[in-house]
Amino acid sequence: MGEQQAADVVATVRDGYAFDGPALELGALLDGDRPLPDVPVRVPLGMLNRHGLVAGATGTGKTKTLQVMAEQLSAQGVPVFLADVKGDLSGVSQPGTSSDKLTARTAGIGQQWTPTGFPTEFLALGGQGTGVPVRATVTSFGPVLLARVLDLNETQSSSLALVFHFADKAGLPLVDLKDLRAVIQFLVSAEGKDELAGLGALSKATAGVILRELIAFADAGAEPFFGEPEFDTADLLRVAPDGRGVVTCLELPAVQDRPALFSTFLLWLLADLFHELPEVGDVDKPKLVFFFDEAHLLFRDAPDAFVEQVTQTVRLIRSKGVGVFFVTQSPKDVEADVLAQLGNRVQHALRAYTPDDAKALRAAVSTFPRSGYDLEELLTTLGIGEAVVTVLAENGAPTPVAHTRLRAPESLMAPATAEVLAAAVAASPLNAEYGQALDRESAFERLAAKPAPGPAPAPTPTSAPPSPSAPAPRPEPAPRRAPQPREEPGVVRDVVTSSAFKSFLRSAGTVLGREITRSVLGTAKRRTRRR
Repeated sequence: MGEQQAADVVATVRDGYAFDGPALELGALLDGDRPLPDVPVRVPLGMLNRHGLVAGATGTGKTKTLQVMAEQLSAQGVPVFLADVKGDLSGVSQPGTSSDKLTARTAGIGQQWTPTGFPTEFLALGGQGTGVPVRATVTSFGPVLLARVLDLNETQSSSLALVFHFADKAGLPLVDLKDLRAVIQFLVSAEGKDELAGLGALSKATAGVILRELIAFADAGAEPFFGEPEFDTADLLRVAPDGRGVVTCLELPAVQDRPALFSTFLLWLLADLFHELPEVGDVDKPKLVFFFDEAHLLFRDAPDAFVEQVTQTVRLIRSKGVGVFFVTQSPKDVEADVLAQLGNRVQHALRAYTPDDAKALRAAVSTFPRSGYDLEELLTTLGIGEAVVTVLAENGAPTPVAHTRLRAPESLMAPATAEVLAAAVAASPLNAEYGQALDRESAFERLAAKPAPGPAPAPTPTSAPPSPSAPAPRPEPAPRRAPQPREEPGVVRDVVTSSAFKSFLRSAGTVLGREITRSVLGTAKRRTRRR
């Protein structure tokens, strides 16, 4: 790049990133190898719900970029969700450690570095790992979402919906996977096959396919995730007493080899948030920002239906004030339809060691706005902690491409110790609510205790038979919904004051509430949350 061309780039970037409103400071423009602290590269806070991508080869600094953004969001009162697949983001809760190398770097870009820890909550799927257990009920997932995850065909999906319909009408709560299996087995048994006679029978062949898929799903690690107490996604939107947003760190090292479990949880989480949050349109700052580290695990081996659902969710959840950032090695790790929704880009170094790598590099370059850079060359020569950046300006237009030296995290750039994690989980207010698994009576127990059908009751002789000349009254259909079990008064008092009862209100709810949940993204909110 010639001297005049370089000067033009500096002037263009200076003007292009001069925003009026609050912004996250990403770093400083690089003029060759020289950082320009008076030319900051930033992203407007109000544009973070336009989603984004942080990409780069292993060891180029993309996870630290994620950490920098999460810190600043928290500092500006925005809650953050981190999907920590490798377990190296837990250090965000602890102040960083200074060094001569760090001081020289931060001084060079004009960063006033101060070691700071941020309010952090640690979660773990079904208690697998160190964190407050996260669970959901099968009822909350519903047939539409579960069918997508299991990759069922149209016939199998409609049959699964019929199973859920029967369970609701019969008052059979589907808390975990064994409840769903029990209901399916009942409906194809001699005793239960007539229950769906008026709605369409459930064939044994279709039931067998669904049961096999459920068993495979459980074997992939999903079993512990389904149960109670069910996690309330409103707990992701908390702000600490000092006004900083709470960083919720979902620890996933124990399940990183089970992408079906990982992707299932994220899809439910996003769908649940989409329904519960009101439409807000354009906001000064997002209500929540998701960062999905190692995003290739989200899409690897995922069925097409799941990818379609992620695309739809990312497209629509922006209007709820939620931003989604994918963090991965290459843009090609993210499905094209999802990638098209990501307005903010922080691209670390890419490698081009193979023909496929070279093709991916050219494809990545083609997605950036025109600039004075030779991006094919620049993207393969970026140093650690450097990136090519373009974001959406306050008017929604892409900013100029900027070769950037990124800021350093102020929190610990290493995993927190096991002792620190254990202490944080033990002290968490969420641990008291979600820490202990509950096993209330549900479909499995009710069907196991179902008595054998007895003889039909004799007619009561209290009414005179109808006159032969009068038409016979039309018989009322027998109610399908099973009566609620009677409880002793002492038991009722215990139940209504327990966390199980609160979980029931959230995860079992009303029949109408369940139906709304099952349409995933096609209907209104299902109910008012407990907060």
